[in-house]
Amino acid sequence: MNAALPDNYLLQETQSSTIDCTLRSPVQSLPESGMFNVFASNELLKSVRNDSLTAYPCRYNYKISLLRGYSRAEYADKVIDIEPNALIFSTPKIPFYWTPQYSEEDTTGCVFSAEFLLPVKSGVVLDELPIFKAGGFPVFQLSAEDVARVESIFERMQEELSSSYVYKYDLLRTYVLELIHFGQKLQPAPVSQPALGASARVSSLFMELLERQFPIDNPAQQLRLRTAKEYADQLAVHVNHLNKVLKETTGRTTTELISQRLMQEAKRLLKQPDWTIADVADSLGFTDVAHFSKFFKQQLALAPGAYRHQVLV
Repeated sequence: MNAALPDNYLLQETQSSTIDCTLRSPVQSLPESGMFNVFASNELLKSVRNDSLTAYPCRYNYKISLLRGYSRAEYADKVIDIEPNALIFSTPKIPFYWTPQYSEEDTTGCVFSAEFLLPVKSGVVLDELPIFKAGGFPVFQLSAEDVARVESIFERMQEELSSSYVYKYDLLRTYVLELIHFGQKLQPAPVSQPALGASARVSSLFMELLERQFPIDNPAQQLRLRTAKEYADQLAVHVNHLNKVLKETTGRTTTELISQRLMQEAKRLLKQPDWTIADVADSLGFTDVAHFSKFFKQQLALAPGAYRHQVLV
């Protein structure tokens, strides 16, 4: 069995008939349409293991993948053993570990940003769809007939992505929606009982979810999750259980770990001369500068302005 990989690797295919087996960052965005791409390769795991590729964190993107080999998906509250020919739906709001059972797996899929399927463009709200909700069952076993149908959709996606059709992005949205509705009509895959080491898995997934929010790249970017309850909800566990697990595995509470990471990012941003203290406070989810200053001083016994003066002088 191979080591578990966080679901944060994207294998890109070029907009031609030739597969590009490199991981690229950033993914090419579509003009005024959000981001969309198709990927297809059986070289992903070998390349990642050989460290010949660069991991691109798809923390803001959704993925729909057709997995043709045996694997396992480990979420905070459940483990799903995946048989060959499975369709899996991934949301950036629910981290998990994917463990392939063999050295090479053939995977086909598409990746897209939330902006690609904004309600005004698609008529749907992604996070309100059952297939992308926390606590759902996003893995579906396919029959041979279903596999052929899904493969056909991905082939049409790739063909359309390479075309010069003016409205191709609208057509690509219909293909994505077709896959989503196809998946929601299927019965959920059998789910096994949580494996041993569940506490360690919850702790690891929490840390993965925490790190997905960083770094903050510009003042317009804001943290999506700030409180212990918000993290627990995303992991589909009770906040008290999450706190207990983290205390056991790390020696720190959920709030302490969040605060520690916020301070690390705050100090990094305060070293950027083009960021105002108000920018830093807003991006890190504080209601105002006074609230941020109080938090910062509690952690470091130093006001943000005084810290900035020290490091920039």
